[in-house]
Amino acid sequence: SDINGVSPSSLQNAVSTLGQRGFHKSAPASAQMMVRDALNQAMDEELERDERVFLLGEEVAQYDGAYKVSRGLWKKYGDKRIIDTPITEAGLRPICEFMTFNFSMQAIDQVINSAAKTCYMSAGRQSVPIVFRGPNGASAGVAAQHSQCFAAWYAHCPGLKVVSPWSAEDAKGLLKSAIRDDNPVVFLENELMYGVPFEMSEESQSKDFTIPIGKAKVERQGTHVTVVTHSRYVSHCLDAAAVLAKEGIECEVINLRTIRPLDVETIEASVMKTSHLVTVEGGWPQFGVGAEICAMVMEGPAFNFLDAPATRVTGVDIPMPYAKILEDNSLPQIKDIIASIKKTLNV
Repeated sequence: SDINGVSPSSLQNAVSTLGQRGFHKSAPASAQMMVRDALNQAMDEELERDERVFLLGEEVAQYDGAYKVSRGLWKKYGDKRIIDTPITEAGLRPICEFMTFNFSMQAIDQVINSAAKTCYMSAGRQSVPIVFRGPNGASAGVAAQHSQCFAAWYAHCPGLKVVSPWSAEDAKGLLKSAIRDDNPVVFLENELMYGVPFEMSEESQSKDFTIPIGKAKVERQGTHVTVVTHSRYVSHCLDAAAVLAKEGIECEVINLRTIRPLDVETIEASVMKTSHLVTVEGGWPQFGVGAEICAMVMEGPAFNFLDAPATRVTGVDIPMPYAKILEDNSLPQIKDIIASIKKTLNV
């Protein structure tokens, strides 16, 4: 029977027409995922994909990892793939977790003298597919022996690839690429980011999702100043950019994602657009990641586009204090980033 004077056949035709026009379709909803879960999913998928992949490190098996990044993997894959004891086996693709990269100093000879140099010294005949991963940089209330950023240390060494993710999507896509790489990769996570949720696109939820190592990402477009950063400080820079936008200052925020190889092309293209450069990192100022970026810009074509000297925002040049108020004053805060940007722009 008719509904409000409209026949059933008319309603059916209308619904059919809307379907043909695609009005019933909408973009797939994105999902939220914490960084630790993205890392866990990346390892799980790669362990499932390639039987040569295995995980070893302190408390990664029965205890599910110091930060629960390896949660559930031991129960799923067993003692032969998730190992609490270091091993030396040829032909496999290990993932080695450091409870903190400060403790990687105990393995520095193997990381630098063995892993980084073996491919070169064997004239390319011997690849070293190993991932060294774990929390890097300052956490909260853990003092000097747990708070050092090793991005500049490891990026200094030829033969290593050094990755420093920010978001859950970064963490998953880059870790999967690192595991598949035939070179040793140092994968620098941040403890304070483990429990932070991020939107995950439909693409990034796929088992085939990877992010190429060596490619930075412009997280926010801007015209007045280029802000280059990595890891946790991407959040700080985006927050600073939001504050400055209210004052008419548009910041272009670049998430490095990879420290070595450094995506110089993306940085140069941005500096040529904005004519100003600020680098932000949690590490110490001397010989840091920001210092290398400034040197590369000075030596390249983007230098002639600068309207002011580049500015670095870094941690303070001291061992990390334990007291919270001293800790806060030892690391870059949003107000420090805003002040440096304004100084660079002379406003």
